[in-house]
Amino acid sequence: MSPALVLDGVVVGLLLALALRLLVTRDLFEATVLFVAYGLTLALAWVRVGAPDLALAEAALGAGVTGALFLNAYKRLSREVEQPTEEDPS
Repeated sequence: MSPALVLDGVVVGLLLALALRLLVTRDLFEATVLFVAYGLTLALAWVRVGAPDLALAEAALGAGVTGALFLNAYKRLSREVEQPTEEDPS
């Protein structure tokens, strides 16, 4: 078995494992980290099939920008949960 075929199998297995774990997790931070890891692994898959332009776009947008936006949203949500706003009793 060639090393390239083994690497392709590992990438596919990792993509499937990350996707399944991402679907079953209930923790928002873990889901965000898994989403970024999935995006980077998908970028590696695009490189393996010979599409470096798609790999670069996936790494920059799918994992980079979207991951940063998700982490920012998580930070804002966790701040709101820790410090609930006081409601007016009237």
